[in-house]
This record gives sequence, C-alpha cells and structure tokens, in this order.
Amino acid sequence: MDMAAARKAMVDSQVRVNDVTDRALQAALLAVPREKFCAPGREFSAYAEVEVEVVPGRSLMEVREVAKMLQFAVPREGEAALAIAAPYAAAVLARMGLTVTAQEADPAVFDVVGAALEEQGVTTLVGPVTHPTGGDWDLIVSEGGVPVRPEAWLEALKPGGRAVFVERSGPVGRAVLYVRGEQGGVSRRELFDAAPPVLEALRPAPAFAL
Repeated sequence: MDMAAARKAMVDSQVRVNDVTDRALQAALLAVPREKFCAPGREFSAYAEVEVEVVPGRSLMEVREVAKMLQFAVPREGEAALAIAAPYAAAVLARMGLTVTAQEADPAVFDVVGAALEEQGVTTLVGPVTHPTGGDWDLIVSEGGVPVRPEAWLEALKPGGRAVFVERSGPVGRAVLYVRGEQGGVSRRELFDAAPPVLEALRPAPAFAL
C-alpha cells in the first residue's frame, strides 16, 4: 500500500472538504505517518474514515474531527501543548512547531506509538488522565470523549490558553473549545457533533440518593 498516496487522499477527501483550510495544519497532516499510530496489523486502516485501534479500549479519533478541533484551537508555533490520550494530535501539533507533551494513563499505548512520537520530538509521560501534568499550558487537546467538564484540565491552562475536546454524555457528543481568560475565568464554545469513545477514568462514580 502506498501510504503517502493514501495520506494525500485522506487530506483531500476527509480534511479539506470539511472546511479545514489552515495550510500549516494540512501540511502537518500530510507529513505525519498515521499508520505508525495504529495497532500492529491495523496499519491498512490508518487512512480510512474510521476510528483506528491503538490498544484494546483506545483508538485514534477520526482525522476530520482531529483536524477540525485543532483548527478551532488555533495552534501557534512555539506554544506548549499537552495532548491527553491524543497521540496522533500530539504528533500533528509537534509538526506544526509546538512543544508537545503526550500523556497516557496506559503505558501500553506508548509501546505502539512511542517511536513515532519520538520521531516528531514529542515528550511522553505516563499519568492519570484525571490529572494533567504541569500547568501553564497554551493548549490542551484530547482525542477521547470527556463525560463531564474536566476542571483539572482547565485549571492547567495559562491565561489565554485553550482546551479542545469532545464532551459526551450520551450517544453523540459535542466538540468544545474552552479559553481561559486573563482574570482566571473560562469561556466555552460548542463546535460540532462527534462521538469518540469516552475516557472511562473521567466518568464520575455513581451517586446514590435515598
């Protein structure tokens, strides 16, 4: 399979037609080998319009959704980004000139994608998705669905920082963009429908009432 040709077809048929017009983002998508982020034996599905398994219980978000979220986030060269359960987005952001850290709760994910992230200059670390590493991030992104507003993620943003991910509590979620204001508050903007698998670690424990 000609992966370079498949990558170009993906950008032409899944990205550009969905109003992703940022040239730097398009160039990064054309340059990052998505097949290196797939579970062994699943490389053939890297450029299909599907979520691709990385390890059991974890998959890559569809490319058009990653691209649309990143365009809304307006990543800028030189910014510091944290990609939580978002290895492909991490590589794309690094290709765009950001300093990127990829955080995963399951080290098995890095067994699959670690070498590809290293090629793109992405720092990797293992830690619970409920608690982002560090703080003062310009950008936080996740490819997993988030069942409730992740306050710890928003608190890790610097003033002017953005967080983009999908809030999903039912069959279909909404991609959202949060922006931290200079005075500490956050604004929220709904972007588009999406339905990536939910990050179960973020699901609140059941509450019982009498």
